[in-house]
Amino acid sequence: MRIGELARHAGLTIRTLHHYDAIGLLRPSARSPAGYRLYGPDDIARLHAIQALRQLGLALDDIRRLLAEGGASLPVIVEQQIHALDRQIEQATELRSRLSLLRAKFSAGDAPEASDWLASLQLMNTCNKYFSSAELRIIFSNWARIAGDWPPLMQDVRRAMEQGTPPESLAVQPLAYRWMQLMGVWMEGNFDLIRRWGDMYKREPAALHGSGPDLAMIEYVERAVGVRIAALCKYLSLEQLMGLAALPPQPWHDLSDAVHQLIRRGVPPDSDAARALVRHWLALMDRVAGGDTAVRDKLLTAYRREPLLAAAAVIDASVRNYLEQARRTLDPVAA
Repeated sequence: MRIGELARHAGLTIRTLHHYDAIGLLRPSARSPAGYRLYGPDDIARLHAIQALRQLGLALDDIRRLLAEGGASLPVIVEQQIHALDRQIEQATELRSRLSLLRAKFSAGDAPEASDWLASLQLMNTCNKYFSSAELRIIFSNWARIAGDWPPLMQDVRRAMEQGTPPESLAVQPLAYRWMQLMGVWMEGNFDLIRRWGDMYKREPAALHGSGPDLAMIEYVERAVGVRIAALCKYLSLEQLMGLAALPPQPWHDLSDAVHQLIRRGVPPDSDAARALVRHWLALMDRVAGGDTAVRDKLLTAYRREPLLAAAAVIDASVRNYLEQARRTLDPVAA
């Protein structure tokens, strides 16, 4: 192949190939009777290697030395190119996902003030240090599910703090439980996401926007949550604890209301209606335990034995006792 043809196929200039020849990087293996450079299959393969290494960021001198030492065979270079392209695809996909998040923000409603955009951009840049675009999509899309529940919870926590209620007390446990439930629903029960969000919140001033909790409140709740987790760890391993699912409170409220109605009407625990509610209760607990009945039963035992856990449960003692009695009519050795 003559130099002009090779340059055209390779997307290079003839001048570039002359330069490669001059510096000993790519010399043609033959010449025509008229003195024209002729490139054979080995020369073309070497040119592919040169271009591949250039795309990987190597200087021409480094490429010449590498090829001279035999340290870059064509299969290895092709494999390196594939890895480089995979990284580019991954980066482009990540960028597209982040742009999609911005597009959703643009189309969410009226244009905000400049100060709002600056605060939002600062927060997004901060989040980018801790979360992938897929994780940010979870965080931002789920926020609407729990946004309305945070202000009243924060007011209740602030009131407990101002009253001097110790965070380790039973009185604070319902607040800790609500906090954990909201975080669980928000982060889809992903303990690693919750942990990284907490780290970001404590380390990055940009995360402390006006509507969120301050660091004093975070520390107060963390102490309350800590004693709750310690109680659960008497019965569950850390792996089992991290595998628990967070259910929204409404199904528990509905169950509690249904049991209270049976109690008010004097329906006995061995009735079909009571047994149906027991099955529903156990199904909810199974969802929390991820379908692991052993973990479910450990949780039921923990709530029965630990006042600190029972103090925060949506299901109060009268409902729990009724359900336990009804469960024994289904399985005498249970509960």
